[in-house]
Amino acid sequence: MLADGQVGVCQVRRNRAGVLETATFTAATAHLDAIERKPLYHVRPGIRVLTVAGPGCTFRCDYCVNHRLSQYGRVDTVPWIGDPARPGELVEQAVAAGAAVGLSYAEPGLAPELTLALAEHAYGAGVPLVWKSNGFLTSRAIDLVAPALTAVNIDVKAGGEAEHRRLTGAPLKPVLDAVERFLAAGVWVEVSTPLIPGTSAEPAALRRISGWLRGLGREVPWHLLRFTPDFRMRRHSPTAPSELNAAREIGRESGLDFVYVERALGAEGRHTRCPVCETMLVERGIWETMENHITGDRCPRCAKQVPGRWGDP
Repeated sequence: MLADGQVGVCQVRRNRAGVLETATFTAATAHLDAIERKPLYHVRPGIRVLTVAGPGCTFRCDYCVNHRLSQYGRVDTVPWIGDPARPGELVEQAVAAGAAVGLSYAEPGLAPELTLALAEHAYGAGVPLVWKSNGFLTSRAIDLVAPALTAVNIDVKAGGEAEHRRLTGAPLKPVLDAVERFLAAGVWVEVSTPLIPGTSAEPAALRRISGWLRGLGREVPWHLLRFTPDFRMRRHSPTAPSELNAAREIGRESGLDFVYVERALGAEGRHTRCPVCETMLVERGIWETMENHITGDRCPRCAKQVPGRWGDP
């Protein structure tokens, strides 16, 4: 419990005379993205997402490219000037744009109130609601928001507890538990792993992550993300394409059907092929779908069911 005037660890909630205030019911940024940028490759290919973000994060990752927003209150950033979110208006904008609504850039797990308020409007309008999350959530929080979500992409940033704590300041197990709980709740889940030097870029770490994913099922998409020097890790080099290719091979050797690299390996790293007959199913540009050949939810050649959320929510 926060005492009167006290601010929470994540710097986005405070007790003010017995009223719990939050800075996360806010649209600090709201603009249209391709859904492929979340990244979500098995959810409504080609649809755009009206991405909304408030401040704050439960992690303190040294490489964070969104640190000015995610580390609000922890590092020197601009004073908070975001306007209160208007969920109804945001959903209306999404409907007009033929888009989904997504929470990303900072940690949506800190904004359950906004998520549920958006869902109230989105459900009746047929608008999918998606998250890009670090997965550091309690089971109670997941059970609260899961019915509101069509899909979530969760970062698994390390293969071991010590490495994860060193990078994020938090344990790894709740993240792994969150992936499993969202899957059990019927939310579509895709997993991302940024290849961070000293944390997740080494083959041994990638084998642990991909082996754990394979234990959940071979059909969970795994996105391998190129490390980009930023924040407190500006002196490190970006991930080499050869390392990304080796990581992709580790995922395939582990038995995963869908392993993606969005940019550094060219178009073949982004395409979706049928795991049975290798027919091209979805062709993607760098951040957009070019062609979707899936018939309903099946391969047009062998009729294999392709896991995902391909049609209406």
